[in-house]
Amino acid sequence: MGLGERLGRRADTLVPALAVHIDADACPVKEEVYKVALRHGVPVTVVSNGGVRVPQHPLIARVTVGEAFDAADDWIAERATAGVVVVTGDILLAERCVKAGATVLAHDGRPFTASSIGAAVATRAIMADLRAGMTGDRIGGPKPFDKADRARFLQALDAALVRLKRS
Repeated sequence: MGLGERLGRRADTLVPALAVHIDADACPVKEEVYKVALRHGVPVTVVSNGGVRVPQHPLIARVTVGEAFDAADDWIAERATAGVVVVTGDILLAERCVKAGATVLAHDGRPFTASSIGAAVATRAIMADLRAGMTGDRIGGPKPFDKADRARFLQALDAALVRLKRS
């Protein structure tokens, strides 16, 4: 049984105007994206610099970009539109995609929106400055990714796709 059959995909539920783009190199929720997007009949593009494995399915495509700095980010940002959901942990990519009108979700389901992206970018800059001034001990990074984050992401992605399908 193929992935689409296991997820209950039906040909009459395909929604070609919508898409999900995953910034995949460090994404912990790729399987969750496949599950939700295929249930909604929405195509998924997995964008990375290297050999990320993806299931063989007509709605799942893999794009391997060059090794250039921000090549994956540039590919995604150039295609970020109002009908696209972008999944990324990269705040600067999130900012570009929000400005282009895309729906942007962090790996923990937290949405990046026009009203929240400024604070996220500022916090990122402050943390970068703190890390640059540190010697010796490390500043703590983000909390470990857990089941609650995964569940929150599943709910957020499902809600985003439902909202976009209705609009």
